Amino acid sequence: MYWLNLALTRMGFWITWALIPIVVEIIPAIISTIKLMRLHLHQPKLTPPGKWPWVSIIVPVYNSEDTLFACIESINNQTYPKDAMQIILANNQSTDDSFGAYARAQNTFPELILRYVNTDKGKAKALNTAIYESIGTYVINIDSDGVLEPHAVENMVLRFENDLDIAAMTGAILPKRELVSGIKGWWHRILAKNEYYEYAQAFLSGRTMESFRDQLFTMSGAFSAFRREVLMDTFLYDIDTIGEDTDMTFQIRTRLGKKVMICADAIFYVEPISGFSELYTQRQRWQRGELEVTANYMAQTANLKGFFKNFLVRRMMIDHTFTFPRMIWTFASIVLIAFGYSSVILLLSYLLIYVLYVFVAVINFISVGILLRQYPDEQHFYLKLWWVTLTLPTYMFMCSWIRLVGIINAMTTQASWKMRGLSEELHRITAVVQDDINTVKEQRRQDRKGK
Repeated sequence: MYWLNLALTRMGFWITWALIPIVVEIIPAIISTIKLMRLHLHQPKLTPPGKWPWVSIIVPVYNSEDTLFACIESINNQTYPKDAMQIILANNQSTDDSFGAYARAQNTFPELILRYVNTDKGKAKALNTAIYESIGTYVINIDSDGVLEPHAVENMVLRFENDLDIAAMTGAILPKRELVSGIKGWWHRILAKNEYYEYAQAFLSGRTMESFRDQLFTMSGAFSAFRREVLMDTFLYDIDTIGEDTDMTFQIRTRLGKKVMICADAIFYVEPISGFSELYTQRQRWQRGELEVTANYMAQTANLKGFFKNFLVRRMMIDHTFTFPRMIWTFASIVLIAFGYSSVILLLSYLLIYVLYVFVAVINFISVGILLRQYPDEQHFYLKLWWVTLTLPTYMFMCSWIRLVGIINAMTTQASWKMRGLSEELHRITAVVQDDINTVKEQRRQDRKGK
């Protein structure tokens, strides 16, 4: 009894930290999963239109020689009628032979209506130029380094045609499972499989629930679709932010007051993460884009009166504000051990928090596995990754630290699409520490000289 009371007393500090995943993640995850399953069971039957409308598919191209042909081939393999698709390749100052890949596709797929236009440098500028060239009732943007699932365009248009209130949609993004399986090196492979699971639960579960509440934060820049008439009412893509996809989402939902949804059965496959260095720069860029766009729209929607109702405030608290307690919590562990705190109790506390996060991962694993039933091959691959529920808490903890670095860099450096890599960051940290050491040494030398 004495040891139990001692353990509970010593763990009291850490149990308060365990309330964060319980209140912020576990309880919402359980509620969301129940709602998600109800939505899945009561999906309305979609009726095809009498005549399929024109669709303009925009593909921004920048040094895409190696991937562009496969991207165009996936458009050719769509179940959507080819004579109702306009494909615009918006080249933003490529320096490789991307045009050669386009010419090859033009000869290989003569039924496709393909156009190649040159634009100013930058993805946002390329998209804006191509939008003015589009003629479709719907405009779909996809990245040139990914491929569409064969029913993706048809499924998106079906959603648009059966719900006239939908102004824009994002598709579901998944890393290509064959590339994930073929990765060599155990660390890179574990990283890629955690990323695959993260994408699956984020789009098929997380964003589906955001969409249900009309609180979708970001339409993916890799695959999104719009009613052209709504798109032309926006300011188009913002060329002054690295979060142009998030800005477009807020333009349509907040400024225009239109509905933004996810089409979870429209899948776009992308290449898996190339390694930790890409993860490091990618997550910082996402964090910075989120902060830039949020700063623009918080003043319009997040006043004191609606503090507890506004989803943007809640999103910032979870993604931004709670990042700092995690930092304090991590460093507090070192300090408490230095002050004689029991390392055993500390480990038990960490284990408790870890188990809670694994529980969240398991809930999401089950729900996403059910949602993937219409894609048997994808479901089979996903279910084999059950063990990722054990590694995901560590992966997400690592990503939260990268996002924290992104927050700090957003406050101290100028915005740029090309973020500083891990090696450059380490070099700068080493230089600062070495400079501090030299400063201390010089001060001590001066003090001794003065004596």
